[in-house]
Amino acid sequence: MVELRTPDEIERMRPAGDFVARVLDATRAAARPGVDLLDLDALAHRMIREAGAESCYVDYHPAFGASPFGKVICTSVNDAALHGLPHRYRLHDGDLLSLDFAASVDGWVADSAVSFVVGGDASPDDLHLIDTCERALDAGIEELRPGATLGDVSAAIGRVARAAGYGVNLQFGGHGVGRTMHGDPHVPNDGRAGEGWPVRPGLVVAIEPWLMRGTDRIVTDVDGWTLRSADGSRAAHVEHTVAVTEDGPLVLTARHPVAGP
Repeated sequence: MVELRTPDEIERMRPAGDFVARVLDATRAAARPGVDLLDLDALAHRMIREAGAESCYVDYHPAFGASPFGKVICTSVNDAALHGLPHRYRLHDGDLLSLDFAASVDGWVADSAVSFVVGGDASPDDLHLIDTCERALDAGIEELRPGATLGDVSAAIGRVARAAGYGVNLQFGGHGVGRTMHGDPHVPNDGRAGEGWPVRPGLVVAIEPWLMRGTDRIVTDVDGWTLRSADGSRAAHVEHTVAVTEDGPLVLTARHPVAGP
């Protein structure tokens, strides 16, 4: 069931959005060559504890997961597209890292993701992939206005991706956000304009384009969680939690990068 939020409820979601943004800022700033993925998880865990927030991931166990996730942030490296389970791995200069984080603050959830290249050795192909994801996210958010449909949002995302030469996987996409991390409606990363659920004020969704350089197929890692590109090509993933207001989209997880933790 799709739930619409009142203006007051959207205001009460702002602290969760701000907190998720701060954690992603801090973990991105900490993600330097030589840093272990488990150190990034520990940093996010510490920030959750200090803020009195709650993790949406640590006990998360959907049907597609082999076990409860057990960590508080997703760290997807290089060919890992989604749900990267933090493990003992030291980042290298030039790694393409996606961080995905969701948390609950005072009973309200926000969810966001960012992709970037670690260190200074960024390949043009990686930068193009990340830029395409970010432009697709912006295009989807721009369509998230009263009078549009979710098909308009999906079509805008898919149009940017396909114009850049990437295939689009529809197994995972955006979703409703509120008291829980995942709810209705589902927001695919491609679709038909004019179709689907009408966009109305009070709708709050996470929009999350994710793309792989050489394929649109994924395989599950032996850890039972991490989803990798089927051909080993690199992947990127970006996401924002967005509320629809009478005046248009309000990005609740907008980030303001800082120098470091």
